[in-house]
Amino acid sequence: MRWIHTAGRGLLVLAVVLTGYVTSGARADEGGGDGRGPLTLATAGDLTGYLAPLLDGWNRTHPTEKVNLVELPDSADETHAQMTTDLRGGDRSRFDVLNIDVNWTSEFAAAGWIRPLPRDRFPLKTFLAPVVDTATYDGQLYAVPYVTNAGLLLYRKDVLAKEGVPPPRTWAELERDAKTIAPKYGLDGYAGQFLPYEGLTVNAAEAVYSAGGTILGDEGTRVTVNSAAAREGIGFLARGVREGWIPRQALTYKEEESKQAFQDGRLLFLRNWPYAYVAASAKGSKVAGEVGAVPLPGPDGPGTSVLGGSNLAVNTHARHPDSAARLIAYLTGERVQRQVLTRGALPPVRASLYDDPGLIRRFPYLPTLRTAVVNASPRPKSPHYDQVSLVVQAVVHDALSGHQTPAAAVRRLARELADISSR
Repeated sequence: MRWIHTAGRGLLVLAVVLTGYVTSGARADEGGGDGRGPLTLATAGDLTGYLAPLLDGWNRTHPTEKVNLVELPDSADETHAQMTTDLRGGDRSRFDVLNIDVNWTSEFAAAGWIRPLPRDRFPLKTFLAPVVDTATYDGQLYAVPYVTNAGLLLYRKDVLAKEGVPPPRTWAELERDAKTIAPKYGLDGYAGQFLPYEGLTVNAAEAVYSAGGTILGDEGTRVTVNSAAAREGIGFLARGVREGWIPRQALTYKEEESKQAFQDGRLLFLRNWPYAYVAASAKGSKVAGEVGAVPLPGPDGPGTSVLGGSNLAVNTHARHPDSAARLIAYLTGERVQRQVLTRGALPPVRASLYDDPGLIRRFPYLPTLRTAVVNASPRPKSPHYDQVSLVVQAVVHDALSGHQTPAAAVRRLARELADISSR
């Protein structure tokens, strides 16, 4: 691995200008007094095992600033719970750098758990434009984008080719093919992540956004979900379960369960993140070589994906904030970002990598993914995001389970979100 020309020089300069970036809340009593020293990086469970080798590269070249990796559960909800419990400990927190879900930035910033970062000290202009918004709160940068993501529609190329139909661009086409083609091949029609957890919040938001609606506005202070678009989006998913082209088993699916169903050859269509494309295309998958990916459908054409991924933030009480900033610069540099994709199958934030012919040959979905990311929208921003997400999960799952009509679910969602926003 080597620094790449100008980008490399820029990151080396960045490492210099960040020297001495210590705030009054930092603990400088451990290690050097210049804000440098060992770090602890907390992250959700690394399903592909790519991160430890990247940090080994840092540790070899920064022997006095070694990073200890702490892997929390791979469930977003459990990781959130453990991180927030630790951060509430103030200067007793164990974590210096936090690899946080993009939608926790607002919550963590509003709570004072992560420190603001100067925009001009990070190469934000080299990132895909929409991802930077996920790292801001109230107009200020509180984190640096590390990994991005957007939902894609995976499909069985072999099955659609036999039927002579293109991959669906609209909900009507998806519904038709899931109803009529899938059963002919002994397949279930369509699935996403419909267990009541963070993944359901994402799937619900994508359905609402694709229909032209929103959930919250003005940094979470205004509730906008009570709309015809929200009823249409949630109604589309609920109808799928009711009519059977979304199997009821999908109400128990998270990312891994839904990915496994697709790569085992049990689904015609799957909404998932790009890593599922890589896994389903790999040797040993029952559908290897037969997987295609297109943007998510919407009512009248391509729909709207929700931005996923993670941001790197510095704990307000970080022991060595200068080292923390330098580590973030390292992890968001182009050469490491390339390995985030090639080793971890995770979408990088560096825009130039999406135009690399070698990477496109290896990851054919990259052009589709770039389009999805550029046109994606963030989940609703709120300083109470964890509560917002829990409400969305519960209400939408009731609608998908048939316990409540989509119209009643939207009205209930508006009431409960209004209660949260007024706090």
